[in-house]
Amino acid sequence: MPQPPEVAAKAYLLLDVTTGQVLASKNPDQPVEPASLTKLMTAYLVFDALKAGKISLTQTFGVSERAWKMPGSRMFIDPKMQVPVEDLIKGMIVQSGNDATVALAEGVGGSLERFVQLMNQQAKALGMANTSYKNPEGLTEAGHTTTARDLATLATRLMNDFPQYVPYYSIQRYRYPGTPAANDTNRNLLLFRDPTVDGLKTGHTDAAGYCLVATAKRPVQGLGDGPAGQRRLLSVLLGATSENARAAESQKLLNWGYTAFDTVRLLAPGQAAAEPRIWKGKSNTVKLGRPEGVVVSVPAGEGARLKSEVVRPDPLVAPLQRGQSVGTLRVTMGAGGVVAEVPLAVLETVEESGVFGRAWDAIRLWIQ
Repeated sequence: MPQPPEVAAKAYLLLDVTTGQVLASKNPDQPVEPASLTKLMTAYLVFDALKAGKISLTQTFGVSERAWKMPGSRMFIDPKMQVPVEDLIKGMIVQSGNDATVALAEGVGGSLERFVQLMNQQAKALGMANTSYKNPEGLTEAGHTTTARDLATLATRLMNDFPQYVPYYSIQRYRYPGTPAANDTNRNLLLFRDPTVDGLKTGHTDAAGYCLVATAKRPVQGLGDGPAGQRRLLSVLLGATSENARAAESQKLLNWGYTAFDTVRLLAPGQAAAEPRIWKGKSNTVKLGRPEGVVVSVPAGEGARLKSEVVRPDPLVAPLQRGQSVGTLRVTMGAGGVVAEVPLAVLETVEESGVFGRAWDAIRLWIQ
């Protein structure tokens, strides 16, 4: 596999979101302080509440004394204000406002303590096994830790589950009316340097160093037109030495990922990777594939030498439901290294046959 560049950070992970493959990593499971990257989980719960209709973008939340007095990055809101949810979201994302974050947490959770419980429950549900939250904003607190791998999981799910809210992360400048004009610039420098970057979040404390979860979309030949033809990469960089360093090192990782790997479409959406025999069904075969197709990232120039093989249980016996997971597509390079193992699903439901058909297939299976 291609050798990643030297990256000046305590830990990092580069994920190809389009294919689900980790392209490079360093200390991806080492516990670290997330600083304001914590706000990705806060945003996840806020977006979930919006999606469920529990809150709306136009409703207002009050500002508690606790929110008003939060140290660190601020939106500069105070207890005299009733602030629309959408403005609090922008204040949390663009300005990394700890005051806005606490106001959102209290508004969605009812209390800060209850919201933190919800954060930890959601982390568990997403499979973030090495993450523990103690607050919604990311200030240093004992036991408040995560990993680069868990952050990549969270960021990916955030983008996939709430695509309608992802554009907030590409806002370069925002401030709430009446707050300081100088406090309007997104701290993610890559939004100003690279037009393909559209998020996501910065973080910094003395203990965590300078951190950045950055994501970019660039067009790729052969994947199709429009959004379907774009490849998204995500870099998680933790513990850089400065604001400029976290941006430069993240840019280095993203650029390397786009140049060192090619993206190859192996299966079109809905195309079958295999149509094996199925027993005791109304059909004799079942189509296995993926509704969205299969795309893999491979070292540059290796696309023509890929080999793929379907690994599945045998025999297959009806009924099998559409979407049911059955087997994997194992993709290897010419040299034999495994590039990816992609789960396959049933593309069309195969119902059980009648009593006679099932009995006849049972006899044939027994003879085999």
